[in-house]
Amino acid sequence: MSGDAGLFRARQRAGLATLARCWEIARRDGLRLGFTDHDRDLAFGGLVFEAGAGLDAGALERSAGLSVDNAQAVGALRSDRVSEADVLAGRFDGAEVRLWLVDWSDPRARVEQFRGGLGEIRVVGGAFEAELRGLAERLNQPLGRAYLRGCDRVLGDARCGVDVGLPALMREAEVVQAITRGAVLIAEDAAHAPGWFRGGALEWLSGANAGLAAVVREDRGEGVLRRLVLWSEAKAEVAPGDRLRVVAGCDKRFETCRDRFANALNFRGFPHMPGEDWVMAYPRAGDVHDGGPTHWQEDGHAG
Repeated sequence: MSGDAGLFRARQRAGLATLARCWEIARRDGLRLGFTDHDRDLAFGGLVFEAGAGLDAGALERSAGLSVDNAQAVGALRSDRVSEADVLAGRFDGAEVRLWLVDWSDPRARVEQFRGGLGEIRVVGGAFEAELRGLAERLNQPLGRAYLRGCDRVLGDARCGVDVGLPALMREAEVVQAITRGAVLIAEDAAHAPGWFRGGALEWLSGANAGLAAVVREDRGEGVLRRLVLWSEAKAEVAPGDRLRVVAGCDKRFETCRDRFANALNFRGFPHMPGEDWVMAYPRAGDVHDGGPTHWQEDGHAG
């Protein structure tokens, strides 16, 4: 979908270019949306760019080196494909954005001006404002592993290796009562003790929040029901009958990895690293300095 930049420049030099801007927004759920500031729809790359959708952008700030390119996109919520509910639900968070300058009389002649992602999105008075972040933004993300006692992996990912789809570790249920957007009641489950899902991932399978996820803060029994409290409220209203999937919680400790998940071989932390008391230890008169256990290790202070 890169277009023919050479054809575009040739038409510009000949004074034949009739210009429009086209935007593509590719959400993380796979939905692709196209918009243009032209007065009729344009199509290229297998995508129709909707005219009059009310999307505009400020001047792009382009920078040399590794600085982050950025801009501001402003749109009226006029398109049937961009609703306030979807914006507030976070369905556009982290979406990929591409901007082309297009010769609308021949869309093959186009040049890509920007490629990046959506940052912070706000809804104000029936319109949305979205921060655009260039590809260099990814270079600001920390890489590598941290030297910590706790595991640095997400339960169930490739390096962890735990199969979170096993019935012992996962449960699907329907909401019996929505207390708030951040607390729901589901039927009690004898197969999983209260607290089993504390710290675990919750995914909404149906309802207004379908496809979105949260983290469980509390998991406690209340008679024949069970209360799940989330760290962050659901983006949209939760209703009785909404289905969810919740996975066992992992506190990243070696003991939990070994005893709850039988996964000690794949533990990605450093459970035996010395603590601060070892770093600050010093020789004492009367101690034996032969490389064997020292007094602080015998007292149970070793890492």
